[in-house]
Parts: sequence; structure tokens; C-alpha cells
Amino acid sequence: MEEEKPQTPSQEKPAEPSEPEAAPAPTAPPKTPAVKAATSAPTRTPKAPKAKKEAPKEPQTAEPVKEEKPKPKPSALDNVLMFGRFDVSEVHIDDPGIARYVDISPVAVPHTGGKHTSKAFGKAKMSIVERLINGMMRTEDFTGKKIKSYRAVEDAFIIIQGKTKRNPLQMLVDALQNAAPREEVTRLQYGGISVPKAVDVAPARRVDLALRHICRGALDSSHKSKKPIGECLADEIIAASNGDVNCYSVRKKEEVERVSASAR
Repeated sequence: MEEEKPQTPSQEKPAEPSEPEAAPAPTAPPKTPAVKAATSAPTRTPKAPKAKKEAPKEPQTAEPVKEEKPKPKPSALDNVLMFGRFDVSEVHIDDPGIARYVDISPVAVPHTGGKHTSKAFGKAKMSIVERLINGMMRTEDFTGKKIKSYRAVEDAFIIIQGKTKRNPLQMLVDALQNAAPREEVTRLQYGGISVPKAVDVAPARRVDLALRHICRGALDSSHKSKKPIGECLADEIIAASNGDVNCYSVRKKEEVERVSASAR
């Protein structure tokens, strides 16, 4: 028989005393969903809606501020009357070709003493009434007689205003526009042969020819006539302003243009 091995005291485990069972924890009463939601979820303040991001605006260029121009002060020349009788501010020129060479600036006495003589195209700055007076002096009857020519033009303006009830300076401008030729003839020489050729007339020459023909027509009508020179000049200006072909200046213009048309 096998011998029983003696058990050592270390191998033997003493019986552990049993611990008293823990009492079950009291269960909390079940919470209702409303109370649970109220207790569990913290109160939050409503957030403000976020502003939409706007697209960046293009930089607007500042509009230039318009500076108000000061109104021109009335000049002393605005009240100047030609010969002390006729208003110049009402006169207008319809033909743009000769507008640069017809000066209608207000002057009381149209007499400059020849201060524009040494300047090229200086006569363009001379009053058209003074040029008419000088044109009357370029004839055999008024050579060197400035005062006589001055009075003849002044009398003609007074007669024009009495007959037509219009501004005589405006009538003179209309007469120049109707009596100024637009085309004339020149001679071109080829070897020993001269050939007529039609050419355009320069604006300054147009005014010169119109003044020359008006003065010549007034003097021709005064010969062998009892009418004074002032009345003859007034009749010539009135007829030319109306485009009457029977007056000398318009008839001369038509003749020159007819010859130039045949030489084209």
C-alpha cells in the first residue's frame, strides 16, 4: 500500500470567513422624458443668424466734382452801339466760310487808325463797318475823304433801318454773304498757250470782293442821279441782302461764277 504523504501546514489553506452580502442599492425612480430632457440638456440661448458674406464691391471711382464757372461779369462793351444807334449783339453770320473774316465786335466809332496794317491778315480783326468805309475811300470820288465816307455809311445805315425796320449791320452781313463769289477763273500758261482754270476763292478774298462790288455798285448808281451817295449805298445793301440779281454786286458774283463753271 502506498503511504499517504503527510500534508504540510503550508499547503493547507484555512477557511476564509464569509463576508456579509452588501445590501442592494436603492433604485431611483425612473424620470419622465420631459424631466430628463430638461435636466440633461443645458439651456442654450438662440444664436443670431449669421450675416451672409457679401461679394467685395469694386472700388467706386469718385466722380469729378464739376466746378461751377463764375458767370462772366457784364462788360462795358456790351452796351456799345455802332454809331451810337445800332445794337451789334443781335447780329449773326450764317456762312461759316467767311465768319472768321467778318468782325462784328461792338465799336462806337469804327476807326482804328490803321493799326492792323503791318500784320498779316490783320484786317480780319478790323470792324466790317470800317472796312466798308475804307472801301468807299478806294474810289475816285472819296479818295482821302475819310469823314465824307464815314458820314455816307452812317446815313446809309439810318436809311436802311427806316426802310426795312431791321438792324442795318445784319443787312450788311447778309449782303456780303450773297455777294461773295465762291469760284473764279485763273489763267494757267502751258508754253505759249494760256488756259482758263476754275479755282475756289479764299474766304478772305471773298469778303474783299464782296465789299469792292458793293462800293462800286453804290458809286455807279449815284452817277447821273440826284440821289445822295448814302441812299445809293443803302439801296445796294438792301438789294444784295435780298439776293436781287439786278443789283451790281450780286450780278457781278453770278457773272464770275458762270464763267468759272464753263472753265472747269
